[in-house]
Amino acid sequence: MGKYIIDYTLYRWRYLLGYGLIGLILLGVFVVAGLYIPGALSHSEIQSVVQSDSLTFSLDNFDPESMINLPYHLLQRVSIEVFGVTNVSIKLPSLLMGLAAAIGMLVLLRMWFRRNVAVITTVLVITTGQFLFVAQSGTQSIVYIFWSIWLLVAAMMVSRRAKWLTAWKIMLFTIAALSLYTPLSIYILIALMSAALLHPHLRYLMRRLSKPKLLVASFFALLIVTPLAYVIWIEPSIGLTLLGVPSNWPDFQANAFQLLRQYLDFFSPSSGTLMTPVYGLGSMILIMLGIFRLVTTKYTARSYITVSWIILLLPVLVINPDFVSITFVPVVLLMAMGISTLLSNWYRLFPLNPYARMAGLIPLSVLIGGMVLSGVDRYMYGYQYDPQIAGNFSQDLRLLNQELKAKDRGNTALVVSDEEVPFYQAVAHYQKNIIVTPASSPIAAPLTIISHAAYTTSINPPWRIVTDGMSNDADRFYIYKTTAK
Repeated sequence: MGKYIIDYTLYRWRYLLGYGLIGLILLGVFVVAGLYIPGALSHSEIQSVVQSDSLTFSLDNFDPESMINLPYHLLQRVSIEVFGVTNVSIKLPSLLMGLAAAIGMLVLLRMWFRRNVAVITTVLVITTGQFLFVAQSGTQSIVYIFWSIWLLVAAMMVSRRAKWLTAWKIMLFTIAALSLYTPLSIYILIALMSAALLHPHLRYLMRRLSKPKLLVASFFALLIVTPLAYVIWIEPSIGLTLLGVPSNWPDFQANAFQLLRQYLDFFSPSSGTLMTPVYGLGSMILIMLGIFRLVTTKYTARSYITVSWIILLLPVLVINPDFVSITFVPVVLLMAMGISTLLSNWYRLFPLNPYARMAGLIPLSVLIGGMVLSGVDRYMYGYQYDPQIAGNFSQDLRLLNQELKAKDRGNTALVVSDEEVPFYQAVAHYQKNIIVTPASSPIAAPLTIISHAAYTTSINPPWRIVTDGMSNDADRFYIYKTTAK
């Protein structure tokens, strides 16, 4: 008697292999993207460190602007307090939130789609350039993905009355409250509430929820959001920033074209801190297929949520086109719908022929494998070798930390430009025997390190020059010794 397909070991282990592949990719994000690619800091990451290091809860020195993205900056502050100011400590909060977001994504897709669709979509999504970049970037970009995914996961657990229901309710309201500290996140909450009010089944589920437990969860949320409400009361401009209202009205036509280029310009891709288009051509085809599925099956709860999300975010994105990460989760859902449509249509052609169904996996495997490899390849080579991209990242912190590790270094004066002072003061706070001084008033020390921005040719020839082959201006630091070691 011949073997059935289900008798083959590879078939029986297919999901275990898929979960293993997801784990390997996430490990690669931690090791490769977190440490080596790009392995440097963007200007936004440097500003994030300055903001995290300047956090204070003293009323005398309190800055209302520090409340924006406060949860992320608190995590980053803890990281640099424990490990000092290094590339790894700066990026560690994003890496951990990226890992949690990827796990949540798999859980969410597993609840809304078949297991094969969930595994394929997760593999595709975590290998896109956008996810790989924001998961290693030491900025708040990752929180848009993290909040969105876990809001949906918690909401689905509550609606399905999962185990530990009270804990899920508290988690849902807590995440919702914390997300309000992030600009534009309120629109995600409005989209979820709109879908819950418009969809009949979701309304029915809401009416069944225990009111006392909801009050307990609401109390936790109120405690979390109270400081933000107070700051908005004393500084209304913070509220406008969180709503995404610009101080000056932008050029809507230019912003609309920028959005189109970020998603659809495959003929003249641009290079910058975030490579565009943010999704490859294959991913966009799946997304378009998902839009078709969304239009034809608009009665489901996930369709209501996705449509509400897109409708609310489109006008906000036209005003703030740089916040592309906030569209990540709706795009993931559309991609999953596209993959589900592709698989279900193929299986519908051959409902009883197992060999034809298996034969369809060959071109599908080639398609998925090609998309995964092209996404990783584009990210790795783009951020390593594209001069227009690599030039947006600085290796200065890594080079400086190497110099400061010398055991016999002694007292050191770090001379930097006025713009660099806040960042290097944060670095010096976690180092011994180092004083940061602006170029306008340098301080003499046995060892003096002058940054590229602060150096002038009128200074005497240095003892040594620290260079970086990845920078257009390779001379990064000039080192002077006034006493022998």
